[in-house]
Amino acid sequence: MAKKVADQIVEMLIENNVKRIYAVTGDSLNELNDAVHRSGKIKWIHVRHEEVGAYAAAAEAELNDDGLACCAGSCGPGHVHLINGLYDAHRSGVPLLAIASTINTPEFGVDYFQGTNTIKLFDDCSCYNEVASTPAQAPRMLQAAIQHAIHLKGVAVFGMPGDVSGMPAVESATAMHNYRNKPVIRPADDELQQLADILNKGKKVTIFCGTGADKAHDEVVALAGKLKSPVGYSFRAKMGIQYDNPYEVGMTGLLGLPSAFHAMHEADTLLLLGTDFPYANFIPTDKKIIQIDTRPEKLGRRAKLALGLCGDIKPTIEALLPLLEEKTDDTFLFAQLGLYEQVKKHLNVFVEDRGTDHKISPEYVAATINRIAANDAIFTVDTGMCCVWGARYLKGTGERKLLGSFNHGSMANAMPMAIGAALSHPDKQVVAFCGDGGLSMLLGDLATIHQYKLPIKIVVFNNRSLGMVKLEMEVAGLPDNETDMVNPDFALVATAMGFRGINVTDPDKVEEALRDAFAINGPVLVNVFTNPASLAMPPEIEWKQVKGYALSMTKLVLGGRMDEVIETVKANYKHLPEVL
Repeated sequence: MAKKVADQIVEMLIENNVKRIYAVTGDSLNELNDAVHRSGKIKWIHVRHEEVGAYAAAAEAELNDDGLACCAGSCGPGHVHLINGLYDAHRSGVPLLAIASTINTPEFGVDYFQGTNTIKLFDDCSCYNEVASTPAQAPRMLQAAIQHAIHLKGVAVFGMPGDVSGMPAVESATAMHNYRNKPVIRPADDELQQLADILNKGKKVTIFCGTGADKAHDEVVALAGKLKSPVGYSFRAKMGIQYDNPYEVGMTGLLGLPSAFHAMHEADTLLLLGTDFPYANFIPTDKKIIQIDTRPEKLGRRAKLALGLCGDIKPTIEALLPLLEEKTDDTFLFAQLGLYEQVKKHLNVFVEDRGTDHKISPEYVAATINRIAANDAIFTVDTGMCCVWGARYLKGTGERKLLGSFNHGSMANAMPMAIGAALSHPDKQVVAFCGDGGLSMLLGDLATIHQYKLPIKIVVFNNRSLGMVKLEMEVAGLPDNETDMVNPDFALVATAMGFRGINVTDPDKVEEALRDAFAINGPVLVNVFTNPASLAMPPEIEWKQVKGYALSMTKLVLGGRMDEVIETVKANYKHLPEVL
């Protein structure tokens, strides 16, 4: 049998260590599916929705160092469904190949059934985006797509018409091997000396780390020790920076803690390492700010800088340390660490208050998961309140991983990401923090979890509402409207899908249910009825937010919804120290 273009594509994917293609088969993807089946060296993962496939593939790529993962969508609606997951992966810097199969080439440009313009469609969420319209183009374009995804750390879209995939393959005269280079990138010597001079002069230096500093944990700790600096971090950097770090003061941002916010604003010098932290209103404006990033186009786009440098964080710190004078005054550091201890005690108040029947404290649920989960567990978190509970109560160990839609902020990502994590890391415990709103959006792929017998533990924080949206409306002075949800019995849905479902309404049963779920060698869904009135306050509450919240409560009272006001106040009185 003559080699087809589809066979050639599969060979190239295998050569690049791609283990799976996440897709819904059919139409223009059938030749590729058949080539996968005949090869026996790569697995077609049949998801129920292409968006799930994109998120799952992105999770696999993010968890594998220098990894490449692949998803696919058939012509028209199939590949259109990929776009939300592709946006998330591209904004997160994940090397992902998306095969966007299209209608047959003779039908291009004539408004044919299921025709789309993939170049226009994916242009904003990719670093490479082309369509191979001949067999000779296919291997060269796929090679270019893979190189772009790996080296630019983004999404590469390879458009492939269905008829081209079935044509005889044409061998390429150009290189088919991907060169995985790892250059050492650091600032020039004179730039490093300039950086050292600023840090040596600073009396109160705070370090803030993003995910770009993940691989430099020990170097960051050594730098903080020499500068006597507190260390804050972003959500994506939490698992890489928090553990075994005597200088850490937590996160800042919408989901963060007052301690990190305070440490950044009380410093005279702020050092930003490997972060493109998007919330400019959480970054001080009257400090000397230095930013170091491998992508210089990111420098200064969140704050005015005294110095912006290009470099990988690990080799940059290694070269910087000999140029620094060790500080002897640790007053500032210990003041920030003392505040952090008070903040942690305050957070523990929510854990100690477990809640009541059908109104279980979500903080208690998250803290319990943190305590009993494996030291090398992989966690995925839905956007919204689940992100808050994960940010504040999941702790790094040096081996744990945490995935979420941290840059794109999409709902419904936790369960699909857990699929990719479980398939690529079958030896790891995978726990998904799912909101009831997020899970509802892509509920059908619980069937995928059952079909592949993935031992994912899905914990549903079922507050019967769109919790984060409700909070957004309230701080804006608006009474929440249409944020409540009438949910199915998620445990029964899991049972119908073919695996174990557990409902938890009693706070005293939370730990028992979670331990039972974690002990089962297979998928389990734990549906926890959390308190709908539990809110999450940001680390710095502006007066207009307090005023807006009070206004929304007044509107609820005037609208006859006094019972909701009472429940909200009762559930959140412990936040008062943050407000006053």
